[in-house]
Amino acid sequence: MVSTAPHLVYPSQIRPAIRNLQPQLVQWRRRFHRLPELGFQEKITSTFISACLSQWGIEHQTGIAETGIVALISGEESGSVLGIRADMDALPIQELNEVSYRSQHDGIMHACGHDGHTAIALGTAYYLSQHRDRFRGTVKIIFQPAEEGPGGAKPMIEAGVLKNPDVDAIIGLHLWNNLPMGQLGVRTGPLMAATECFRCTISGKGGHGAMPHQTVDSILVTAQAINALQTIVARNVDPIQSAVVTVGTVEGGTALNVIADSARFSGTVRYFNPDLADFFCRRIEEIVAGVCHSHGATYDLDYWRLYPPVVNDAQIADLVRSVAFSVVETPAGVVPECQTMGGEDMSFFLQEVPGCYFFLGAANPEKGLAYPHHHPRFNFDESVLGMGVEMFVRCVEQFCQ
Repeated sequence: MVSTAPHLVYPSQIRPAIRNLQPQLVQWRRRFHRLPELGFQEKITSTFISACLSQWGIEHQTGIAETGIVALISGEESGSVLGIRADMDALPIQELNEVSYRSQHDGIMHACGHDGHTAIALGTAYYLSQHRDRFRGTVKIIFQPAEEGPGGAKPMIEAGVLKNPDVDAIIGLHLWNNLPMGQLGVRTGPLMAATECFRCTISGKGGHGAMPHQTVDSILVTAQAINALQTIVARNVDPIQSAVVTVGTVEGGTALNVIADSARFSGTVRYFNPDLADFFCRRIEEIVAGVCHSHGATYDLDYWRLYPPVVNDAQIADLVRSVAFSVVETPAGVVPECQTMGGEDMSFFLQEVPGCYFFLGAANPEKGLAYPHHHPRFNFDESVLGMGVEMFVRCVEQFCQ
């Protein structure tokens, strides 16, 4: 059984007021974890956040893009506007952790750390509201729904969350079990990949398995198409660039001695370079069309884009990096090469204003807290929550001077 006691070990640079907030951060995080909600359904979560903000006298708007919240916290003097984004939604996963704060919603679980993101953002809001003399300008904290899908960032932007007042820059963090507890991943440029998806149906001519000459074998055509798709990254993408084409599902056939009339497959595409935005859709269709034509089959291809790549602005990444070096104990605690082919709709915010998204290591194998994201036993070391608040607060203090 994983221990449920918070592990209260801090870097010495975390200020006493945030250290004292740590037990409350853990309590908030566990509340969110017990009551997880899927995208655009985060009503319990947003109601609780709104109640806290109201109690602290923080101006905020609710009901943005269904369940989103935007809080405004101004310093004692006018100045720049910094956005801080935190996602609130959970995943359709049945939790297997045996902890006191286990999910009470069957088939739904915070298996990616968004409960921690929300607690960190809420703690940041509380601290800033109590220390308005420490920064100039305005901090706009965006509690976003539906990052896991279908995507809440874009509808929040369309609803005007970056306006009135206009956001000058934006930051966000992701608790990351691919890094050890307390290590920070900060880099300029692409951090996370574009996420695109495809679904294809191959139609042939069914028949008896003993008389294939009378048929157009949809499963054979599908197999050749899948193999051919792997040549895109191997032979059409510059080897200096990183990209992935993955087929994740294949379906076809009803009996071992029947050649299937149709077969289906689906998959995902990932890449960092924004210049490849239109390439994969076109190339996948060219390959599928060519394979089908050579066998006398037809196809129906559905291709859609979820999120563009997460690309960090150099100036804001430098600011976050300088803060990271001031918070962690040693320079080795800041990792520049921390890219992942995972996707994130923080990318839409970064397309609108300069910003930086970064990773905060949260894994602690000694406590059994090292399962990967989206695993039914995912959990993280809660002692990093205070570190997340310290990171955000120091970014505010440096940016809003």
